[in-house]
Amino acid sequence: MNVEEYVIAALIVVIAVIVGQLISGRIRVPGSVVLVMLGMLLGVIPWMHSLSVSPELILLVFLPPLIYNAAFFSSPKDMRDLMRPIIVMSVGVTLITALGLASVIHLLLPDAGWPAAIALGAAIAPTDAVAASAILKRAGTPRRVLTILEGESLINDGVALTLFSLALTAMAHPLTPGDALLELGKVVVGGLAYGALIAVLVAWARVRMRDASLQLMTVLVTPFVAYIPAEMVGFSGVLAAVVAGFYLGTHGEGLLPPRVRLNGRTIWTTLVGLLEATLFVLLGLQLDAVVLAVRESFGFVQLFLVALVVTATAMALRMTLMLFVVPIQRFVPKMPLGVSTFRERVAIGWSGMRGAISLAIALSLPTTLDGQAFPERGALIFIAGVVVMGTLVGQGTTLPWVLRRLGLTDEGTRQREYLRAEYEMGCAAVRKVDELFTEGDVDGRTADAMRERYSIRIGQVKSLLEAEEEKSELELHKAKKGLENRRAIHEQIIQSRRDALMDLYRSGTIDYDVFTRLNQDMDIRDGGSGQYGL
Repeated sequence: MNVEEYVIAALIVVIAVIVGQLISGRIRVPGSVVLVMLGMLLGVIPWMHSLSVSPELILLVFLPPLIYNAAFFSSPKDMRDLMRPIIVMSVGVTLITALGLASVIHLLLPDAGWPAAIALGAAIAPTDAVAASAILKRAGTPRRVLTILEGESLINDGVALTLFSLALTAMAHPLTPGDALLELGKVVVGGLAYGALIAVLVAWARVRMRDASLQLMTVLVTPFVAYIPAEMVGFSGVLAAVVAGFYLGTHGEGLLPPRVRLNGRTIWTTLVGLLEATLFVLLGLQLDAVVLAVRESFGFVQLFLVALVVTATAMALRMTLMLFVVPIQRFVPKMPLGVSTFRERVAIGWSGMRGAISLAIALSLPTTLDGQAFPERGALIFIAGVVVMGTLVGQGTTLPWVLRRLGLTDEGTRQREYLRAEYEMGCAAVRKVDELFTEGDVDGRTADAMRERYSIRIGQVKSLLEAEEEKSELELHKAKKGLENRRAIHEQIIQSRRDALMDLYRSGTIDYDVFTRLNQDMDIRDGGSGQYGL
């Protein structure tokens, strides 16, 4: 394929991502399933069928932002409080799962060899908390369960990719236990140190930047600066990206002004969503080629059964570890598990879906070894794809039912937390207005207007909180209705401001720069409400 065909193919993949997300929302089917199916349909196009994505491209383009994003938006306080169980899950469970899956894969596909089996085991061992988090948050699952899953998902990627890189090295040339330990120390320590260095340097630079576009460019290139040089010198790029993302995410409030933070979060959400969805489309594109390739060495039915056995093993291993092995940690001095109930362990065990990271790792398997073709690559990618799809569909669609059966659902939990935060923030604003009036920084009329504005909001939020706590459906309905009416009136007022601004621009009273600046200010202040909100 020439450059033009690659550009057109990339555009088609992006369109497929948009269409797939629209379809999945309409028919209430997991987006990953629809995206893989669309990818398979695109594979019917002859020149799309010949589209090849190099493993290096997957590692260098997809992994850095996905890993960095997960670390950047993690909750440092919650993770610190539950660090011991998170480490037990992310390191112990991930390694045991990877080696257990490798044993099953080697037993079923002995020709692949131990290094390749370990590489695939490492690829499908880490869980992806993105899909599970959305379901758990919506169901109101206890915060502790959610924090452990998200913390585990953050660290287990680094553990799995470190094991994966060691397995790739062993596939190229044999490693003795001593060589493996030295390589592991170099990879881990080097990655952590380099990631910390990049984080400090980027934080220092971002504080001194005044141009918003320059700050956003720095935000976008940071994961690649952390990942790629580390990999080039033999360190763990994943650990470097995790450390950089975690540090900058926990220290980000003072590094960037609100406007840049708002734009940056929007950009990251869009970028990560596009990358994750693209991986599923690429999997569908490669499935036809993979199936054709593996038919020469494996029967399709045989390979599909192998993939089903590996999928069942992955699910059973996690559940077994959660129910019978992990609880042993509570008997170790100073190592409490943190998840004390049987129901919570079942929920965490059944939330072990695999996602985009596993796909990215599997798709990065080398096409050649020592200059020779790697015939088992297609079979390994196929198995990884079935595991990802099987866990997303099998566990993802049944997780809400499991949570309800376990009695771990309280859909009003997050709503109450949101309302309490709103109430406390409003009270703090009123106290600050009183303080400014006392000190003479604002006059009485201004203070009264500002106090009235926040007092109305406090009263409505208080009504909602009382109705939530008393479980009064009638009062809750009235309070919500009042809040909705106030929002509708507020939006009409905002729209009148935007209309006036647009009229001034159209009449030539103000130029485009003034229009853009005021429009952006309203976007930040009003959340983009109104017809002209961007």
